[in-house]
Amino acid sequence: MSIPKHKHEDQRYLDALVNNDTRVIGEIYHRFSQRVRHFVQQNNGSADDAADIFQEALVDIYNQARFKGLELTCPFEPFLLLICKRKWLNELKKNNRRGVTIDIDEQSNIGEDTFFLAEQLWADGEKTKLFKAMFAQMGERCQEIIRWSLSNKPQEEVAAALGVTYGYLRKKKSECMAGLIASINTNLSKWGLK
Repeated sequence: MSIPKHKHEDQRYLDALVNNDTRVIGEIYHRFSQRVRHFVQQNNGSADDAADIFQEALVDIYNQARFKGLELTCPFEPFLLLICKRKWLNELKKNNRRGVTIDIDEQSNIGEDTFFLAEQLWADGEKTKLFKAMFAQMGERCQEIIRWSLSNKPQEEVAAALGVTYGYLRKKKSECMAGLIASINTNLSKWGLK
């Protein structure tokens, strides 16, 4: 038995599309189109391509909301970005004459997997923000040790660069990481991620 999902407050964006609320539709363009343009341009596309993909995604969402009763159960932004990303990658595959992975019918059918992936994308982004916030609250030495340790350099080299012994680096790194993880775990529920 599946758990019933509740409408997300961002359902207002779908309602705006269905009701042709120009003020909120303008907000959609203002808030979200730049990220789509950036993604498309970073992946062999132009600003015009991005505008087309953005518009097509909104039309698909409109059709799903208007004719199939789509209700948003996650934030709108990752949902929209995921649809745009899928559309653009499909467009790239078409242009390169490789097999198309998502056909037209599948493309316009926004299923549970899209919601799941969008929810996961949103949660991952929020967890990254939480990590950065907790990391910023740490002491400078711990920040420095963690930054160096994440640099993919050999630990002996990191110890030498920091002017400490290898044994001290391992011990301090463990203490710092434990403190960071504890801070993150303590704040997960405050951030709505638990």
